[in-house]
Amino acid sequence: MHSYPVFFVAFLAEFGWGRAHASLAYSASQLLTGASSPVVGTLVDRIGPRRLVLLGGVALAVGLALSAWVSSLWHLVALYGVVMTIGANCLGLVVLTPLVSRYFVAKRGLVLAIVQSANGFGRAGSVPLVQVLISSLGWRHAYLVLAAAMAIVIVPLSRSFRRGTASAIPAAVARGERPEGARPHDWTLGEAMATPHFWLLFLVYLLTGLGSFFVSLHQLAFLADVGFDPLHAASVIGMGAFLSVAGTIFTGSISDYVGREVSAILAYGISIVGVIAALFITSPDQTWLLWVHSCFFGLTWGARGPMITAKTADLFQGRNLGAILGVISIGTGIGAAVGAWASGLIFDLSGSYRLAFLLSIASYLAGCVAFWFLRRPATAPA
Repeated sequence: MHSYPVFFVAFLAEFGWGRAHASLAYSASQLLTGASSPVVGTLVDRIGPRRLVLLGGVALAVGLALSAWVSSLWHLVALYGVVMTIGANCLGLVVLTPLVSRYFVAKRGLVLAIVQSANGFGRAGSVPLVQVLISSLGWRHAYLVLAAAMAIVIVPLSRSFRRGTASAIPAAVARGERPEGARPHDWTLGEAMATPHFWLLFLVYLLTGLGSFFVSLHQLAFLADVGFDPLHAASVIGMGAFLSVAGTIFTGSISDYVGREVSAILAYGISIVGVIAALFITSPDQTWLLWVHSCFFGLTWGARGPMITAKTADLFQGRNLGAILGVISIGTGIGAAVGAWASGLIFDLSGSYRLAFLLSIASYLAGCVAFWFLRRPATAPA
């Protein structure tokens, strides 16, 4: 899923689409990710992760294989924006967070950060690897290679999860009991939605999606426009993305000690530095600015995710955490979809990504403010 920015450049070259049009499949994917998250969250609460992971992996492999025969925009929207997105969502944090959160309480931020750091490996590896595949085999055969890889790993991966439901774990933990024996309120979705904290989390997710996707989808296209060799730029972006493994684990770990809010604001600040560096890139001679942009933007890519999910688990414990997190995740789908499409539209209208990058910074700053208001606990109904 993270390799789409590389295919994006190949689509522009082969089909001659405008950048807003070429962003439609990606935006549709992000919208459906948010829209389907409540369903996925409810399913994981009821049938557990094992079946969802298998279902998701099969859908992702089929979507990748069929993408090798894309010949029009609607094919791409249907395959990437729908089939592959549903598959990926069944492998994502909405499925894994309830399971992990019920096992771990005191170190919840750290553990969720370790899980989320896998996104960094995926993004770091996929961008340069797919660029090499496209350069040597063409983008259609690159999709077939990815499909084969997914088909090989999905069955043993799904079998590593326990049979039964996500709550088929130690009874005391499943009831949400803390180690000292206190039993927090078992939140329902309706009760959570009646609190301002729920909508602040929704807003944080939306603003984070906006800030990240005003930039991320168009990174490689922007650098190619400036004059960088696509393979070189993809390699640097991949190295920057690899830093997110350490960045995500670090910020998630310290959130257990300094609070989710302080850790999230730190992550936002680092991302802002990366976007500011991109604003000053004007020629391929500025390799050092490319590295500053890639490293700072990549260091905290996805770092807010574990803090948002951990904060959701902190505030709304109980058997309905998957459904609650699923509805909140609609925010990130909307933000990511609007950011990715609007950035392409801004380029089509102005011939520059400058306004999109400025809007990214503004979104991150607004996210800092929204997250800070989450510092007080939610009040459970009497």
